[in-house]
Amino acid sequence: MKKIVTFGEIMLRLSPPGFKRFSQTYQFDVVYGGGESNVAVSLANFGLNAHFVSRIPKNDIGECAIMELRKRNVQTNHILRAGERLGIYFLETGAVSRGSKVIYDRAHSGMATITSGMIDWDDIFKDADWFHWTGITPALSQGAADACLEAIQSANKHGVTVSTDLNYRKKLWKYGKQPSEIMPELVAGCDIILGNEEDAEKHFGLHPEGVNVTHGSSVEGQAYLPVLKQLQAMFPRAKKFITTLRGSISASHNSWTGVLYDGENLYQAPAYEITHIVDRVGGGDSFMAGLIYGLLTYENDQDALNFAVAASCLKHTIKGDANLVTVAEVENLMAGDKSGRVSR
Repeated sequence: MKKIVTFGEIMLRLSPPGFKRFSQTYQFDVVYGGGESNVAVSLANFGLNAHFVSRIPKNDIGECAIMELRKRNVQTNHILRAGERLGIYFLETGAVSRGSKVIYDRAHSGMATITSGMIDWDDIFKDADWFHWTGITPALSQGAADACLEAIQSANKHGVTVSTDLNYRKKLWKYGKQPSEIMPELVAGCDIILGNEEDAEKHFGLHPEGVNVTHGSSVEGQAYLPVLKQLQAMFPRAKKFITTLRGSISASHNSWTGVLYDGENLYQAPAYEITHIVDRVGGGDSFMAGLIYGLLTYENDQDALNFAVAASCLKHTIKGDANLVTVAEVENLMAGDKSGRVSR
């Protein structure tokens, strides 16, 4: 069974019930999630050997986060039990023309105070097949960025495939460094790169001519090709460049697809209309997990991309950060069954 390692922060997510605003609620629903932990949960749910590496405080709240991972069959034996607190984020779920809102409370968390040398990456990667990280982790602190670089370099040394979701988060880069000072060295060690034109601009200062597709309802894959080609020129080690394409008709109605560029060919998956979104948080993470599974399982990039898009489409129907669908459910949607009929 393939061993996949992900590295990042899992947080306590607190959300007003339903579609209430923060100012309306007197209670919060509790979910545990984070970019890299969401990927690990999805991959474990698909039957792969998923390991999550992090630094989580040794207290009851940290234990609850680890219990949630274990419940989903994610391996947690490489998690460091240290630090002052678990990071928190508050989510106000949007609807129709009112967008969702996120407030972070993750300063001084276990992951924000990690430093290089704390994790034995050589031990972790000696039997691993894949390593995944996101641009969220190096945005937390210089120590987190250093630990992430240490992990990538160790994975490269051990011949482990490295993937990243660039995931620019402007609310997180607060420790005095710009993404352009940190991200290029990290991404240079990657084999698979997921990102869009905003990531390319904010992290690397790339401005592909004529590309302005972050907002609106367009899901034309060809428009993203200049972005992917510039990423290819900047990071020649990488073999595949991918982006998700979200057309935002409203907070409750999105179109959804993705494209993959292998350096020569551009592949686009079928587009889905998601008309009654339950929870869009973790959509990109579910796509990345689907892509990793697809690239490890299917014989061609088109099928791998189709699996990733179908998996992430289904994630929009599930409350919480993580995608809890099965391979059979994803492949059923890939085969064209969008009926949602009861399975008896």
